[in-house]
Amino acid sequence: MDFTRRDTLALGAGATAMALLPLSAFAQADPNAELVGAPDDFLAGADAAAGDLTLTAPEIAENGNTVPISVDAPGAVEVRVYALGNPTPGVATFRFGPLAGSQAASTRIRLAGTQDVQAIAKMADGSYQTAMKTVKVTIGGCGG
Repeated sequence: MDFTRRDTLALGAGATAMALLPLSAFAQADPNAELVGAPDDFLAGADAAAGDLTLTAPEIAENGNTVPISVDAPGAVEVRVYALGNPTPGVATFRFGPLAGSQAASTRIRLAGTQDVQAIAKMADGSYQTAMKTVKVTIGGCGG
């Protein structure tokens, strides 16, 4: 197939137009579909007990916009983290496949103020484990 200068310009204009279109023009996804619910939605009536799940978070965070957390859940297939005082409590979901070297993850989350952070792990056998930590958010490092 031979391309004329007119064909090349038309293809270039079409590619430019496609690149400038917003991504929402191609797919409609609900960005809150996974994490909108409370911990009870994830548990679906099951009980969560303490176990090997470890939630690490600072006791005092000077800035609630970037609070580092980490979870370690040996044997888990999924771990969800909830900030129970936030308007939308679900803040992170981690899924671990069969080839995962370890079931551990870390991230930074945003906290609206002093509140409890809860991690719930769904284990490979279908049981649930939970861990909770209270994080005190201070303004400008002034513990108040």
